[in-house]
Amino acid sequence: MRVAGLRLHVRECGNGRPLLLINGIGAHMDMWAPMEDALPGTRLIAFDAPGTGRSQTPCVPLTMELLASLTEQLLDRLEYDRVDVLGYSFGGLIAQFLARQAPDRVRRLVLAATTPGWGGVPGSMWTLSQMSTPLRYYWRPYYESVIGGLMGGRARTDAGFVRRHGDARLINPPSPLGYLYQALAMSASPGTLGWLDEVAADTLVVTGDDDPVMPLANALLLARHIPSARLFIARGEGHMLLMDDLSEIFGVMRSFLGAAGVERSRAWQDATEVDDRMLEDALRVDGGLAVNPTALMSAWARSLSPRPRAAPAP
Repeated sequence: MRVAGLRLHVRECGNGRPLLLINGIGAHMDMWAPMEDALPGTRLIAFDAPGTGRSQTPCVPLTMELLASLTEQLLDRLEYDRVDVLGYSFGGLIAQFLARQAPDRVRRLVLAATTPGWGGVPGSMWTLSQMSTPLRYYWRPYYESVIGGLMGGRARTDAGFVRRHGDARLINPPSPLGYLYQALAMSASPGTLGWLDEVAADTLVVTGDDDPVMPLANALLLARHIPSARLFIARGEGHMLLMDDLSEIFGVMRSFLGAAGVERSRAWQDATEVDDRMLEDALRVDGGLAVNPTALMSAWARSLSPRPRAAPAP
């Protein structure tokens, strides 16, 4: 399918309310396979982002704003007026931009293992160095040597899970240029903290507490700055929680997306409404662990961002 002049590989499956899936850096749509069984009664809309999987690599890098606009144009081509949106990792940033740029198109928003970009809390220098290269998509020995420490959670201990995920990852790797363009889009964006209070969609932020790529403080930042947001933390899970068929996240998502109103959702009732003290504690812990030039620059960007609105009275 051609969208905005680019050839995109798109797949739809299932029946029910539409859910748009926006994947992480370098990832292709086949890595969403656990979602197909975990979310019955849902029409899943997946696509390979430009430069990944079987989609065309653009001639020039696309900004986050342009990636969000392209995603909206994809909805136009598929004739969806309004959808639920799940943004994972890098795709979570695109989802935030989409929710701001096209609020009428987003019914409910799930942000999984993601970040506000600049102003967030990056991982360690080792983690950043591993994420800066697509080598894990090309070379299995390298992938297997770094994936446990890089992704955390089940990838640390379950060799079978690592092997199965590696099989899927290696099938359709991103082009090196496409991966570079995605990394540039993320690093060139000023981040979302300055305007997250404009996101109108009811938002569920989900994360594992063993995620070296996206430290826990990022999820608290998102859940505190978005006006109608709650946070769910999957204990012991890592960055690949959406690729893990045993993750407790899927039941939470089914509850959040399937309820007639979010206030009736068990996920919403059981999730956490983040306050300033919780956020400050998380920033103190995670910010103290990630002391590197990127973390210092991001802390400076965070200091320039507006404070979140006062939490509503109970």
